Amino acid sequence: MTKPVTLSVYGAETLCTSCVNMPSAKDTFEWLEAALKRKYPEQPFNMRYIDIDTPPRQKDTEELAERIRNDEFFYPLVLVEDVIVGEGNPHLKDIYEEMEKRGYVAGS
Repeated sequence: MTKPVTLSVYGAETLCTSCVNMPSAKDTFEWLEAALKRKYPEQPFNMRYIDIDTPPRQKDTEELAERIRNDEFFYPLVLVEDVIVGEGNPHLKDIYEEMEKRGYVAGS
């Protein structure tokens, strides 16, 4: 691992229409952060939550938020750097695989 990766969780305050009975995007963000800290102790990474209704003014972030609002993706949408690793109900296995491709090693 050369530098900490950034995980982005795109979401909104309201649940997506197909996500009834699932955690909110904010809850997913917090759950994911805790799970990754347990899995990769003392291996830093960055987490950012992006509200699709008020995304930061960055072209790629605004474009992806617009695509989510246009129903091209379900949210929460999870990215490791620029790779989409989960949407709607993300799976830890997929996120772990991408992290490990980038040099992260599961703690003991």
